[in-house]
Amino acid sequence: MSTATHIDIPGQTPSSAPWRAAKSVILLICCLLVAVPFFSIIATSLADTRQVTEAGGFVLWPDRPTLDAYQAILAGGLVSQALTVSVGVTAVGTALALLSSVTLAYGLSRPGTFGHRPTLMILLFSLLFTPGVIPSYLLIKQLGLINSYWSLILPTMVNAFNVIVLRSFFLSIPRDLIDAARIDGASAGQILRSVVVPLSRAAIAVVGLFYAVSYWNAFFNAMLYMNESAKWPMQLVLRTYVVNNSAIGPGEAAVAGATLPPSQALQAAILVLSIVPILIVYPFLQRHLRKGVMIGAVKG
Repeated sequence: MSTATHIDIPGQTPSSAPWRAAKSVILLICCLLVAVPFFSIIATSLADTRQVTEAGGFVLWPDRPTLDAYQAILAGGLVSQALTVSVGVTAVGTALALLSSVTLAYGLSRPGTFGHRPTLMILLFSLLFTPGVIPSYLLIKQLGLINSYWSLILPTMVNAFNVIVLRSFFLSIPRDLIDAARIDGASAGQILRSVVVPLSRAAIAVVGLFYAVSYWNAFFNAMLYMNESAKWPMQLVLRTYVVNNSAIGPGEAAVAGATLPPSQALQAAILVLSIVPILIVYPFLQRHLRKGVMIGAVKG
């Protein structure tokens, strides 16, 4: 009778009950370190004035949840306008960035394309050497984009790293598929739209998420180029209020004649409003994000 032989694999620790329990405890602690501050921000934004004052600023669980902080920050109108600006800039910027990055990456992935090598060299050069703040500001000013929403979209519309990622993925598509489509009479645009894009949904979704998060979290360009506070995106309003502790707008001081909630509750409410849109979008892209990351890990 043959007996089973245990084979030790180098680099792996034998799985035992104490070791599994220790890993579970470590994982639980890491999750709590991430989740507790997040839920504390939400709880603080929903807590009333008395509880926030007694807790010294941050609450772990609201006794009597209230929306006074959200009503206060939305009453002035600046936060509502900032949310609209951020959503519009993110939507338009992500769409244009994906369009330009996908077309540029596809052109760079096809050998023999006009200007293929010089364009690729310029792209790599821009990845290694970024322009300074002053040259960028002078260029935006010369183009007449100061205090324009396009100054928040155009400077970051093409990211060299994202283009290189898409180009590497397009190079992995079997050339036979593209040659077969070309033999059938498809043009370059039809091949990109009907063959390349459907096969690259995971990679495009990952790059699209990168662009969306980048546009949503950007505040520095708005701080440089936007002179009117009515055109500020959400992140610049968030920075102005949380970092500088400045007032949001003239309307926040008159919320039905009531006293404003504590500043900690107002800051927590703005943080929640700035995070919620990304949390809503992420679940729809999670499946593509996981697939795109795994494909990149295997083919990279």
